[in-house]
Amino acid sequence: MNKWTLFKKASRFGVIPVMLIPIVLGSVGAYVWEGTFHPFLFGITFIGGAAAHLFSNMVNDLWDFRNGTDVEAERTPDIVTTNSGFLSRGVLSERTFAALTWSLLAVAVLCGALLSVYSGSEILWFVAAGALIAYFYVAPPLRFGYRGMGYSEAAIFAAFGLMPVLGSYFVQTGQFSMKPVLLSLPVGLLTTLLLFNHHFLHWKADQQAGKRTLVVVWGERKALVFSRILLYLSYASLVVCVLLDVLPFYALLALLTAIPPVHVYRGLQQHNASPAYLPLMGASLQASVRCGAIMAAALLVQAFI
Repeated sequence: MNKWTLFKKASRFGVIPVMLIPIVLGSVGAYVWEGTFHPFLFGITFIGGAAAHLFSNMVNDLWDFRNGTDVEAERTPDIVTTNSGFLSRGVLSERTFAALTWSLLAVAVLCGALLSVYSGSEILWFVAAGALIAYFYVAPPLRFGYRGMGYSEAAIFAAFGLMPVLGSYFVQTGQFSMKPVLLSLPVGLLTTLLLFNHHFLHWKADQQAGKRTLVVVWGERKALVFSRILLYLSYASLVVCVLLDVLPFYALLALLTAIPPVHVYRGLQQHNASPAYLPLMGASLQASVRCGAIMAAALLVQAFI
């Protein structure tokens, strides 16, 4: 494969919209509520956010490989692996993979440094927090993604909801507000749902490797109940945003994006084979991206009318 295809596969480039949509939301919110939009700063934020997300994907693979989790996943029959497979299958050397991983972090830090010059040094707290969350999600000594006490879910919500929405809003306005915090709830919770649901694909391998995700701790049946609750909370927060005038009423059209995952849940049993969760993953990804896109479009419509 060519280098670009290799990079996309190694970094799992296809899921990058779950980071870019929150950045768009925060920037659109700044334009609608404060009347300010700086294309250059938006572009730098966009590039930095993309690099940070891809770094998160790759450092996760790097340490899951070092911790033996991905190797165990390859050995466990009848499960679906979610890592890129570039390390566990020997496609790339660990040294090459690590160099590419840290290069992405360097791009994200450089973008953060540029933004701090134009928007304020406070943005560096977002850069530092994002880097630490991404690294210690799987790296020792913290490895909070392995601890199964809700730490990883809280981290995902912060990294893919609160921080990109509030951070991109700050970049544009130079100030903080409760509105972007509330705006981050639906997409942040839906992305948390997406990351939670992906554990169903390989929870038995995680159990063997000592990775105590909530699916491992609670078991499949209870984790499925929580998954549904998280979906309902996500869309309830959308309604709250409308009621508090953060979003216009026609943003409620985003509720329609809940239909595909609800349909998938109805086809699942209390215990399912690993591949049965692939449609749930696809529906969760679509719900997160489409809901966020409709929210951003609704805000733009509000601005122009």
